Amino acid sequence: MIRLNPVKKITVAFSIIVLSTLILTFQSCKKKRSEMANVLFKQTHNKIFREVTAEGFAEVFKKVFSDERAQLRHSDFIINYYEENDFRPVFIMDHLFNGDLQMAADYYAQADEHGLKSELFDADEISELIHRLTNKNGIKTVDEAYHDMAELELVAANSLINYTNALQYGVINPKSIYQRYFMATKRPDSLSMLRVFNIDDMQNYLDSIQPKDPQYIALQKALKTDFTEPGMSKEETKRILMVNLERLRWRNKPFENKYVIVNIPDFTLDVMDSGKSVLKMKVCVGQGRNMDNANTLDAYNDTCKIDKPYEHETPLLNSLIHSVDVNPVWNIPKSIANKEIIVEAAKDRFYLANKGINVYQDERLVSNPENIDWSRITKQNLPYEFKQQPGADNSLGKIKFLFNNKSSVYLHDTPVKSAFFKKMRAVSHGCVRLGDPQGLALALFGDGEKYKTIVTDMSEDNPDPTTIYLPKKVPVYITYVTCWADENGTLQFRNDVYGLDIVLYEHLLKYIRQEIN
Repeated sequence: MIRLNPVKKITVAFSIIVLSTLILTFQSCKKKRSEMANVLFKQTHNKIFREVTAEGFAEVFKKVFSDERAQLRHSDFIINYYEENDFRPVFIMDHLFNGDLQMAADYYAQADEHGLKSELFDADEISELIHRLTNKNGIKTVDEAYHDMAELELVAANSLINYTNALQYGVINPKSIYQRYFMATKRPDSLSMLRVFNIDDMQNYLDSIQPKDPQYIALQKALKTDFTEPGMSKEETKRILMVNLERLRWRNKPFENKYVIVNIPDFTLDVMDSGKSVLKMKVCVGQGRNMDNANTLDAYNDTCKIDKPYEHETPLLNSLIHSVDVNPVWNIPKSIANKEIIVEAAKDRFYLANKGINVYQDERLVSNPENIDWSRITKQNLPYEFKQQPGADNSLGKIKFLFNNKSSVYLHDTPVKSAFFKKMRAVSHGCVRLGDPQGLALALFGDGEKYKTIVTDMSEDNPDPTTIYLPKKVPVYITYVTCWADENGTLQFRNDVYGLDIVLYEHLLKYIRQEIN
């Protein structure tokens, strides 16, 4: 009997394990190849597919991907997915022969119902490739099979990702086109795009990504039926509908139960609670570049295509209202001091005293500002800062509502009420003036001790400033919407006071359906 020493025993055992592993790996690869070939042959009855292997497909897939990478919007994500999944053609194996891919192509072909071009999603190319691969005589060689399979797999993945992103997030990133856009806006990420590779029920999935917002459905219906707003051309109406559909696709909408929302073109503020407006008021917003409506989506100057905000335009933002200042001090911005305060002070030496405006130099109060020769002061040599004290003439009125933002804007009262009787209320320096500030305080604080303190302090003459904190912060959204359906389902249209429709439309041109002839 031959005895092996321990070292030789280990070597033989290791060799057996390695050999077994190689056999299992080979059989596994063979099984994979067999699965792909068997499925394709069974479904097409084309003998060419009997020769297809997983390895052969992977090599051609990588080459086709390299050739067409520039045409794929999320190429890095797509290739990473296939690399991590052994280049399995998931759309061909799971969605080709049950009609799912053709169903998706049919949905893409109706993209114009969203104001988008079907060409964005390659509906015709998908249908043509489906026909070639499923037709018994459509494929003549294995090379053809590999190439067309790779083409279909890539276009199917790319189109479904793009279609999903378009409907769920919009085709334009608002932060990339607007200079004063500070709204939290969710954009597609790898986790959201991964969903397209794990679909069980294609029709259920395609229906699920259709926006369900009643506002979206109302505007979509108007677009599909070629609705024309009285006093507008058919083309202008369509363009307004399309830009506002895109806005509705952006993921920047309120999700809280209670919030404050300002719509700049409508010059209104609503306090929303449980989906209903519990307070509505007129507001005044910042002056805009298109207040005379000289430029519309029917006809506009070429210089309007790029966002160039007027300096006093109210920014688009979302934040949290955390407190109010009752009888606030107004720290006058330098821009206003340069253009207005020193000009008025030069005309009337007692202007500052009459308006309750204190002058500071190096943070020290200037005792006799009327002795300054303001005619010699310009914005280039202005060493002063200005603060308007509480009182009847304070430009912030009796109360201002504070929330963190990069633009130093807030909601506030105003001593000048005449502007609320005008149709055009883009008259401020950027902040939002409230038609009913005390009503907003009641809606936010409720009828308790803090609200009673606010009412008392607002009614006093020359009181001291008081800061009162909300028991719970309330979200605020400053938005820009030029078309929506009211509570009766009637479409409301507003003028594009800041020209933001025009900027958005210009960026949408390569995505939207063809012009009406």
